[in-house]
Amino acid sequence: MTDPVGRNRLDEEQSPYLRQHEDNPVNWQPWDETALEAAREQDKPIFLSVGYSACHWCHVMADESFSDPEIAAVLNEHFVPVKVDREERPDLDRIYQTICQLVTGGGGWPLSVWLTPEGKPFFVGTYFPPEPRRGAPGFRDIVESFAESWQTDRDEIENRADQWTRAITDQLEETPDQPGETPGSEVLDSTVQAALRAADRDHGGFGSGGPKFPQPGRIDALLRGYAITGRSEALEVAREALDAMANGGLRDHLGGGFHRYCVDREWTVPHFEKMLYDQAGLAPRFLDAYRLTGTDEYATVARETFEFVRRELGHDEGGFYSTLDAQSGGEEGTFYVWTPEDVQSLVPELEADLFCDRYGVTPGGNFEHKTTVLNVSATIPELADEYDLTKTEVEDHLAKVRKALFAAREGRERPARDEKILTGWNGLMISAFAQGAVALEDDSLAADARDALDYVRENLWDEGSETLARRVMNGEVKGDGYLEDYAFLARGAFDLYQATGDLDPLAFALELGRATLREFYDDDAGTLYFTPESGEALVTRPQEATDQSTPSSLGVATSLFLDLEHFAPDAGFGEAADAVLESYANRIRGGPLEHVSLALAAEKAASGVPELTIAADEIPDEWRETLASRYFPGLVVARRPATEDELDSWLDELGLDEAPPIWAAREATDGEPTVYACENFTCSAPTHELDEALAWFTAADETDA
Repeated sequence: MTDPVGRNRLDEEQSPYLRQHEDNPVNWQPWDETALEAAREQDKPIFLSVGYSACHWCHVMADESFSDPEIAAVLNEHFVPVKVDREERPDLDRIYQTICQLVTGGGGWPLSVWLTPEGKPFFVGTYFPPEPRRGAPGFRDIVESFAESWQTDRDEIENRADQWTRAITDQLEETPDQPGETPGSEVLDSTVQAALRAADRDHGGFGSGGPKFPQPGRIDALLRGYAITGRSEALEVAREALDAMANGGLRDHLGGGFHRYCVDREWTVPHFEKMLYDQAGLAPRFLDAYRLTGTDEYATVARETFEFVRRELGHDEGGFYSTLDAQSGGEEGTFYVWTPEDVQSLVPELEADLFCDRYGVTPGGNFEHKTTVLNVSATIPELADEYDLTKTEVEDHLAKVRKALFAAREGRERPARDEKILTGWNGLMISAFAQGAVALEDDSLAADARDALDYVRENLWDEGSETLARRVMNGEVKGDGYLEDYAFLARGAFDLYQATGDLDPLAFALELGRATLREFYDDDAGTLYFTPESGEALVTRPQEATDQSTPSSLGVATSLFLDLEHFAPDAGFGEAADAVLESYANRIRGGPLEHVSLALAAEKAASGVPELTIAADEIPDEWRETLASRYFPGLVVARRPATEDELDSWLDELGLDEAPPIWAAREATDGEPTVYACENFTCSAPTHELDEALAWFTAADETDA
């Protein structure tokens, strides 16, 4: 009889990460019913390895251990080896990362987990060297040990597996039997205080050592805190973080965009992979800082980030790819680093010297093989003084060098691109592009957001079942959508409506919101689960309450529901948001930094959603300029047609019997564009002056105080 798992089956998969392992002597299986049933029938434990295509240590472990025929022989004989792309299956990653963090105090990729045939974990870690090294056990010894102990100490293994599974369930699935009192508006101050305590005031960002991660959620909280309270320290810390990332090695100073993180406290050397979600998280924070401070450099960083995404991660038909690898030609970072000789060979001496001084390119370098990761090391005024040039002349010279070096870099071996189009990550990027369209007054960004939304909707949304799929690649659609897919895409659609006034993305956001309630909301538990009700049953049904490399899907969904409630007050969005915030009230209070997205949703629920209803067929140019320049956190810009007759056609398309309160009786007056400002069931008088309406919010807040 043919063994269904007797060969490496990854050649049947589309995921670039899985395909990277199709030639391993390990008989890798995808996570599917064939592999799981084989484990049960053959009574073999599962060795689960989770990673992603741009993961450096995943490549290392593959080269060291998974390519070793002797190690492969043990895995093949005594285990069912399963490979999972964490970007395709974030539910599995979340479940088993949780036990890794509980048991070892850390996590990461590659994630290595040994499971019973029922999927219960009994041993876990991340990267293991093939042989013992510096206190770390060797992978060869581990697999040989468990191959034996599965036969000799089965009871002990299964007892541990049961205990660990209960711990995962307690951590991820259960909600408190007694919900807490929903946090009030003071939760924002608590979050800001926590972010200030965690700030690195010497080098920017958060934490007292390396590695340094972007943490856009914390920056969001700081900027909101400053805007609401005027606390200058909050703005200072946010700017220190943004400046450190903009000037350091995290940012690609030639091509735009950001790497995943920096390995050191000073933000000098990055881990070079570029993830779509980092661009989506950081660009809006630079836009916020631009609107708050008027600093043009922040707008430039955001603009260059959008250009990078378009150029490097854009699909020709719309939508955005996932990742650029850290490696090119088998080595990390080689695409991005420079020596003085490299620069001198491409441009005249003066320009080469200016560039090397500006970006710290030295003979000794700051990276491997005496190469340099570009970091801003001298200011424009400093260079102007040193070289006896004007600031404009320095900027012009540097622009020429950047252009020349970028063109030369294009001839290098490029990092591999993971061309999965993931629903949730595209939702984040659509939202960022929509925000960019407003802040930068750039309609082309809105057009790109619209194209991406159309692509995802056409390829990953099933109109009949009203469900989302997780990803599409090379025409193959795979996987159920998770809460992050629904919530992030709905947020992107809603933000596109706010940016353009188009009805279609609003209708889709509402459709996605209703589907989210149906697939993920549990009224008895008072929460939204990460996996859909109709999805695969796993050892536990996780929730995603904490912010990780992407925002908490539970927090994003809750905040979105508070916005959508204004357009569909009878859909149950507000009730679900209230229930989630009650369920997580004590966790938010106890750890606001770990729950930034939920904390900001709680502040929104407590303070009320400020609404700006604009009744107009076209927004006047001066209004666009005002909206571009003003930072107003949490503001919902509710566009609607000028007349009631035109609004009726919108209501027909939305399937609404009557106008929701945010639009009702708020038509244009005197045949001119009209704006209404409302908050907490109180509204300003209609006005034809946008500044007057925005000033009403400030006056209302002062009255409440």
